[in-house]
Amino acid sequence: MALLLTGGDDSIKHGSDIAYLVTCRSNFVSTMRSLTFILFLFLFSLHIQAQENEPKQYSVKGMITDEKGTGIMSGNISVHDVSDSTQLLMTTSDEKGRFTITLKPGTYFLKFSSLNYEEKTINDVIVSDKDIDVGTVLIKAKIKLLQEVIVTSEKKLMDLELDKRVYNVSQDVSNIGANASEILENIPSVTVDIDGNVSLRGSQGVRILIDGKPSALTGLRSSDALRNLQGAMIDRIEVITNPSSRYDAAGEIGIINIILKKNKTRGFNGNFTGTVGYPANFSGAYSINYRTQKMNLFSSFGSSYRSNQGEGFSSQSYTGSDTSFIYNQTTERTRRDLSVNFMAGIDYYLTTYTTLTGSILLDGGNEKNLSTILYEDFDDTGQLTQSSLRTDNEKEKENDTEVSMSFRKKFAGNSKKEWTADFRWTSSGETESSEYLQDDINGGSEIVQRSANPAYEDNLLLQTDYVNPFDDEGQFETGFKASTRKITNEYLVEQQSSNGDWIVLPAFDNNMEFTERIYAAYGIIGNTIKKFSYQFGLRGELTDMRTGLLKTNEINERSYFNLFPSGSLSYELNEKNTLQLSYSYRINRPSFRNLTPFANFSDPRVYFVGNPNLDPEFTHSIEAGYLIDWAKGSVLSGIYHRYKKSVVERIRILDSVTGITNIIPINLSTQRDVGLEFTFSVDANDWWKLTSSLNFFRSAAQGSYNDLLLESKTVSWTNRTTSRMTFFKQLNFQASLNYQSPRVNTQGKELSVYSIDLALANDVFKGKGTLTFNVRDLMNSRRRRSVVDIPGYYSTSNFLWRPRQFTLTLNFRLNQQKIEREDDGDDDAGIEN
Repeated sequence: MALLLTGGDDSIKHGSDIAYLVTCRSNFVSTMRSLTFILFLFLFSLHIQAQENEPKQYSVKGMITDEKGTGIMSGNISVHDVSDSTQLLMTTSDEKGRFTITLKPGTYFLKFSSLNYEEKTINDVIVSDKDIDVGTVLIKAKIKLLQEVIVTSEKKLMDLELDKRVYNVSQDVSNIGANASEILENIPSVTVDIDGNVSLRGSQGVRILIDGKPSALTGLRSSDALRNLQGAMIDRIEVITNPSSRYDAAGEIGIINIILKKNKTRGFNGNFTGTVGYPANFSGAYSINYRTQKMNLFSSFGSSYRSNQGEGFSSQSYTGSDTSFIYNQTTERTRRDLSVNFMAGIDYYLTTYTTLTGSILLDGGNEKNLSTILYEDFDDTGQLTQSSLRTDNEKEKENDTEVSMSFRKKFAGNSKKEWTADFRWTSSGETESSEYLQDDINGGSEIVQRSANPAYEDNLLLQTDYVNPFDDEGQFETGFKASTRKITNEYLVEQQSSNGDWIVLPAFDNNMEFTERIYAAYGIIGNTIKKFSYQFGLRGELTDMRTGLLKTNEINERSYFNLFPSGSLSYELNEKNTLQLSYSYRINRPSFRNLTPFANFSDPRVYFVGNPNLDPEFTHSIEAGYLIDWAKGSVLSGIYHRYKKSVVERIRILDSVTGITNIIPINLSTQRDVGLEFTFSVDANDWWKLTSSLNFFRSAAQGSYNDLLLESKTVSWTNRTTSRMTFFKQLNFQASLNYQSPRVNTQGKELSVYSIDLALANDVFKGKGTLTFNVRDLMNSRRRRSVVDIPGYYSTSNFLWRPRQFTLTLNFRLNQQKIEREDDGDDDAGIEN
């Protein structure tokens, strides 16, 4: 069977292709700049119009103090409508306890509160035709504070809700000093393989967002980018297993939303983290903000250097009608990477109800990887016939730029009514180059090769959303979105001749251009009638996709429109028990890496290639959940069923003549999954907290390739259990166990994976800092082990991506509490539509 890679066209010159790609990129960037300017003018005109249409408003000012007359910084002031007690808005006091609120004429009541202080209410605040000064508002300290008893309000490790689970990163001690990829490994029902691929409930069809939207950090190189994103920059992670029509339809299994830290507390606040570890692991990060009455400046930074050594072993055997072979492969790899992330932005409060936010994100990385592969070939009797050693010296550089703007308007008289407009532009670049040297250990010929694989990506996203409440609990939502994505990728492999000239290998010389445009609109209506709640939505998405191999002039254009309905029903049995039933229809479009036909040339006997002719996967998902909540904990149990069409699987295609194996993705099968999920979080007592999650599922897939029936039936389960104990009120010890059972696929099976993580944390600097010692993968057992068993071919493999890790991390908080209070609801991490 021949390789599926296509050769080059000598009539097309390599230099002209590069010039074409550079011109395309330049034109795209110019277009983005023009659209940015147009969007700015659009938002500015909307702001001017909004100001003209708003009724005249007057200021209400005052000062919050304690019993000693000292102003209370960051005190909460909420404004409520006297007719129905609806909260209209909330603000906080400045460093001297002063506050100013702008209101239209009407009658209100104000509530004043702060951590460790009793709440106070001022009734009948009447705004008519002039500004008002309510004077000094004294709020009393709680009794426990007067007795010098420290009161803390800890977030839970997980907040369980029917439609999502919120994982508070800072509450898992093992996350301190970790990166985003390692943190995802600790989330229930989420697994991350040694290549950095993220799976939810056993499937990789999951959508990863940053602050609710696609980001440069999850685009061109999502697995590497997640490893470069420092955990100290992350506030929380949301896992949404059955999203509504409000969310982008991509991500057939669900959505993982990584929300970065962005403090809004008045004055200057900061959080600083430094880590040292073995094997070489050095990182530093900060998250800071400065807030005044009219604006909030925020910034975060993270940088790390790591060096990891991996190892692996595999054995392959083939028996055919006219040929057979057996060989072993031993791999050693050293991976060194330096990464930097920087983000800065501003929230500017145009009026009491209108906010304009702008931010910029810069991300870069530099990797140097050295791999060696030892090949040992055997004859039919098991005698060694040949040995060769291949060295791959790879260098990789990455850079990302992201610019975001957001316009948010709330409406006086109704805090739930809201209109937002968002703009995001990202530009990413990645250059990979490798030098290969293969020696015959028995004294044969030497092979010298080199490859280059630069790729560039540009994205533009425009969206707007509107929320309009009705009745007491009803709500109607609608929104529109347009996004464009363009990727250019060159690929070239050359081999040195005996006289020193470099000769292009035709099968590995091409340039690819990928363009994707998605236009979407949605509508959702929901309401609550006594104990019964409902929500129904419909989303439409038009997709235009074009894949082109420029040198061979192979063009593949796709255009399709799909409707994605969603719905949920819930019934509140009582305050502590709720039932829910939900449905969604979703899509998983082929990723760029699965579309590009260029092979990873590191191993010349096994090629991982893409398939430009892939179709999207579609999934029907139905889920029922039952939530029990009480003062000391919560339990979320559920059952789910998924029916997937055009499922993409990577199959092995063996060339019996050369012995080369191609691993290629195809739309292979239909698949049915049925699963049970059980998650609980409980405070066993004041010093012991337990969290555990179990996902048990059965999966059946069936398909065919070249008239060969490929099917599988598997029963598998995953579990993560975390035990956290607190001694002497400030010393925390945590132990975590992760387990993934064996899993059968259409060509073999993945063997079990388990790992144990330990962490010890102690408060220092009078509670302003925390010193943490971590051990990740205590038993060195986080390995990928697999078996391929198809007619005539059998293979086993065992690979360790990184060895056991030890880290020591110091976290220091400036003007912040150890466990931050829940925010005031002014959350800018809105989900994309």
